[in-house]
Amino acid sequence: MHTPEKIVFLTKAFMPIALNDTQLEILKLLQFLKDDKDLAEIKSLLVAYLSDKVVRSADKASDEKQYTVAVFEKWKQEHFRKSA
Repeated sequence: MHTPEKIVFLTKAFMPIALNDTQLEILKLLQFLKDDKDLAEIKSLLVAYLSDKVVRSADKASDEKQYTVAVFEKWKQEHFRKSA
């Protein structure tokens, strides 16, 4: 994909951020949104996609490390806070 120039946006704190090609492609798709309902639906789809991606990643890590239900139960009983 060829991007002739980088598009830079200013965040609310006026810090410039450069968008990568994937982000630019998503921006191009957003031109087809007609109203707030469309935006809400797109947000919902993105949240579902990203949530599924996190679950798949966690499942993969759990399988690779061969975690069992017993390991998770043990973790639930542990306290990870360090005393000050």
